[in-house]
Amino acid sequence: MPSVPSPAAAPRRPRNLAQGLVEDFSERIRGGQIAPGQRLPTESEIMRQFGVSRTVVREALSRLQASGLVETHHGVGSYALEPSGGGDFRVDPADIATVRDVLVLLELRICLESEAAGLAAQRRTEEQLTEMRRALDDFRAALQAGTDAITPDFRFHLLIAQSTENRYFADLMSHLGSAIIPRTRINSARFAQENREQYLARVNLEHEDIYEAIRRQDAEGARAAMRTHLSNSRERLRRAGDER
Repeated sequence: MPSVPSPAAAPRRPRNLAQGLVEDFSERIRGGQIAPGQRLPTESEIMRQFGVSRTVVREALSRLQASGLVETHHGVGSYALEPSGGGDFRVDPADIATVRDVLVLLELRICLESEAAGLAAQRRTEEQLTEMRRALDDFRAALQAGTDAITPDFRFHLLIAQSTENRYFADLMSHLGSAIIPRTRINSARFAQENREQYLARVNLEHEDIYEAIRRQDAEGARAAMRTHLSNSRERLRRAGDER
């Protein structure tokens, strides 16, 4: 089977590197330059071609998989799928830049992700639950190491969307990517008037409440925990904005 051609020109480096990879491969898969069933370059090859880290590559592949454009077989590789006929969701994550933008996005997320959490509680598999646990463990490890924990944070929310068994929840989350995490756009801890460790510890506890409800398969509890988590983020930012 022929190999996937490299991009015709050196790719520009967007504000979100993973989203840049998603856009590049999505365009080539939908345009037929990468045929259904064709194997994508290895992680190492993508890292070399685009000059990005392995973490960025894995986040991009996760989003492509969630959007139904790629399937990944562990130990074998990632393969292009037949693209669906639907159009792309028209929200540019690069436009989420101000506190107001983040608040508007949080309002949308409260509606969508609360229901996603309820569906995930009803439909999740044991394997998906294990992956959620791993994401939260990685979040806690990042918190202890003093890093931002953005990647496991996004992975936890994406896993919940994938566990709904409704591809449109995962499509939306995959499209927005880590832009859904407020601290990728603004200093959330500063606006919440907490130090960084306090802020992330609070987020971690809220995530644990969501996870526990999903583990118990308590749909209403999962909806309530997700709504509380996102509403807390919104209200902290709103109060800080009013004070300013």
